[in-house]
Amino acid sequence: MWEHLRMVVERQVELVFGRESREAETHTNLSAVRQDGRCLWVAGDETATVERLTATVSGDGRVTGYGDQRTVPLADLVPLPAGRDEEADIEGLARAGGWLWAIGSHSLKRKKIKDGQPAAKARRRLATVVREDNRFILARIPLVAGADGLPEVARRDGERTAAVLGGHGDSLTDLLAGDPHLAPFLHLPGKDNGVDIEGIAAHRDRLYVGLRGPVLRGWAVVVEIRPETHPDDPHRLRPRPIDGDEPYRTHFLDLDGLGVRDMCPHGDDLLLLTGPSMDLDGPVRVVRWPGAATADSPGVVPASDLEVLGELPYGQGDDHAEGIAVLDDSDASTLRLLVVYDSPSPGRLTERGGVLADVVAFKH
Repeated sequence: MWEHLRMVVERQVELVFGRESREAETHTNLSAVRQDGRCLWVAGDETATVERLTATVSGDGRVTGYGDQRTVPLADLVPLPAGRDEEADIEGLARAGGWLWAIGSHSLKRKKIKDGQPAAKARRRLATVVREDNRFILARIPLVAGADGLPEVARRDGERTAAVLGGHGDSLTDLLAGDPHLAPFLHLPGKDNGVDIEGIAAHRDRLYVGLRGPVLRGWAVVVEIRPETHPDDPHRLRPRPIDGDEPYRTHFLDLDGLGVRDMCPHGDDLLLLTGPSMDLDGPVRVVRWPGAATADSPGVVPASDLEVLGELPYGQGDDHAEGIAVLDDSDASTLRLLVVYDSPSPGRLTERGGVLADVVAFKH
């Protein structure tokens, strides 16, 4: 249906954040976004929070921006392995079936060399790899309607409870410890082509986890899991077996050497934001994986079975596209995505503490 599309950046909308989030630099470290009616759920990768923004609408019904920010500390909802003060590096958000999902990068971190450091100290930093336990979580949070009709998160909603996978030797990377493809990369930092989760998409009972790295001889990796409430603790999750006793399923996609930077469902298809696995600026593309949500076995998906919808702009050291969300639209001939950027260029920052996101349209 979406073959031979023309991509245009239709307009920009301002996302306005409060003082505390600006001080935490959430607005310049955006890593995930999902639309939920009039609201956006967004996350930055330097905190352990999720943010809700609400649309501002002009007289003709056109969304002009998002504001009225509400911060949701994840520690108020689920237990975090390292407590509320350590960042969770949230890299993906998903929404389906009355749930909000949030996932950390599950990546190790190599220390950066700082400008002006002596060579010996710089070498020591490059040799230092750290693990931050809050990064290794997957959280499932009930969504409820507030008094104003807008979506809110809840720790409990009847029989539904906020719950987490991780913190008990049961994180997604723990599940992958014996995987023939991914296990060798678990001890590498994310920015060294190690395991680095950057996208998540929910479709019915399926959860798709997109890896920025590793990229295996040009093939990107998507891990499929089907989490359910742990029978011994309603605030924990466990993976439901998929293929026999297997707790997950892997899919390999030929993305021309790029990794997955975000994902979102569109019908039974998955839209993938793709970009370099290493510390490079681009290229950045939006790719459609047709029928992904109906796959009934581990997949090896050649480039001929994927569709490149378009290439997104990127800067030199800035304007890194990190999150995409399908915008609800009645125009069946046009697919519109909201794109948010990490390390935004100065031109994206507004005087009142906002940051500009792009509305990108793919038209026949």
